[in-house]
Amino acid sequence: MTSEPYIIDDRDRHVFRLNRRVLVDPDILERERRRIFDRAWIYVGHESEIAKPGDFRTRHVAGRPIIFCRDSHGSVRAYLNTCRHRAAMVCRERQGNASRFTCVYHGWNYAIDGRLIRVPGRESYGPAFREADFPLVDVPRLDSYRGFWFLAFGAVASPLAENLAGAREYIDLVVDQSPTGEMEIIAGTQEYDIRANWKLLVENSFDDYHLAATHSTYLEYMRDSGVNVTVPRGLLMPAHGIGKSLGNGHAVVDNINFRGRPVAAWIPLYGEEAKAEIAAIRAELVARLGEARAKRVADTNRNLVVFPNLVINDGSSVTVRTFVPVSVDRMRVTAWALGPKGESESARARRLDSFLTFYGPGGLATPDDVEALEMVQAGLSTCHEVPWSEMSRGMNKEGDQLNTDELHLRTFWRHWNALMTAA
Repeated sequence: MTSEPYIIDDRDRHVFRLNRRVLVDPDILERERRRIFDRAWIYVGHESEIAKPGDFRTRHVAGRPIIFCRDSHGSVRAYLNTCRHRAAMVCRERQGNASRFTCVYHGWNYAIDGRLIRVPGRESYGPAFREADFPLVDVPRLDSYRGFWFLAFGAVASPLAENLAGAREYIDLVVDQSPTGEMEIIAGTQEYDIRANWKLLVENSFDDYHLAATHSTYLEYMRDSGVNVTVPRGLLMPAHGIGKSLGNGHAVVDNINFRGRPVAAWIPLYGEEAKAEIAAIRAELVARLGEARAKRVADTNRNLVVFPNLVINDGSSVTVRTFVPVSVDRMRVTAWALGPKGESESARARRLDSFLTFYGPGGLATPDDVEALEMVQAGLSTCHEVPWSEMSRGMNKEGDQLNTDELHLRTFWRHWNALMTAA
C-alpha cells in the first residue's frame, strides 16, 4: 500500500486537501469495511418500524443481512440473518409480523426470540447435538437514542450516547417536534443507486456551497411560488447559517429557515388553507417548549450527518437517509420520511409532499445531486494526473464557519482519516 497520505491537513497554512484515490481505490474500500463499518455505530432502524411484538424488518447493514425485530417480550433485537446450519438467510421477507422464521433450505425453524425450536430429521443427529447451542446470533452491540437504533460489530470506542456527542442536540430537535415525544417512520421507502463513491454523498448531504449553482431551478421554483429566497450580499445561501463539528466525525449545517416547515412555518407554497393549522402547531410548540425552544425547532433547519453514513435532513420535511457502498464507484441509498406520531392527515400530506418533491429521487433536489456526484466520479478518472481535491474553504476564519464553508466536510474526513490510519 502506498505511503502517500489520504489527506493534507495543514492548519497553520490553512490548507486541507483530499487525496482523490480514496474515492476510486478498491483496496481502500476494503480497508473501510474493516476499519469503519466493522467498528463504528451504524444506524439500523427506528423503533416505530417494529412497534409490536413479532414485527420485523430485514435489511443489509455494514455488508451483513440483519433481522431487526421486536421479540415476544417486547424487546428490540437485531439478529444476523443466517441459519446456523448451512448459512442461508432464514427470513426473506422485507417486513412483517411473525412468531418464527423458517429457513427455506432445510427447514430449520427459529422463534422470534432467536431460539432454534425445530430441526427436521432431528433423530439423525447424535447425542451431543443440542438446539440450545444453535440460536440466531445477535449482533454484538445494539443500543438506541430517542428511538433511533444503532448496532456495532466490533470493539467501539465509546457507548452510543457518548459517541453521538453533539449530534444528540440535533436529534433532540427532531423529536421535540412531536407533542408526545414520539416520532414514527411513515410507510413508504425511497431506494436508488448512485454511480459514485459513498463518501461523496456524505459531503453532498451538508454541502451548502453547491446550492446556488446546482439547485438554481429549485430556487427559481421557490421564487415563482412566492417564497423570498433573495441571497443577501456576500452570501451564497438565501439565509445565513453555520457549519459545526459535533465530535467523533459527526457534523451539521444549521440554517435560518427560508423554505418553510409544514409543521411550524407557513409559506405560500403550502396554500392559504394550511395557514390556520400551521399556526396552531406552532402555538403548541410554544406552549410545550417555551418561546425560545419553539423558535429553535421551528425557525431553523438542519442537515445532520452521523458518522459514517446516517443523514437526518430536518427541513421542509424530516428525511432519514442511509447509504452503503456496493462497490468503490456505486452506492445504494435508502430514505424514509419521519413525522410526529398522531399528526393530522393534512399535516402528514404536507410532510410527504415535501419529502417527495424536494428530497425524493424524482424531486427538485436529489436528481441534481445525483447528476453532480456521478460527474464527480467521472472526473475522478483523472486522479493520477490531478491527485488532490481542494477543501480549505473557511480555514482562514476564527470561530463559527458559514454553512457554505467546508469545516463540516473536514470534520468527517479528519475522523475518517484517524480511523483509517490508526495502528
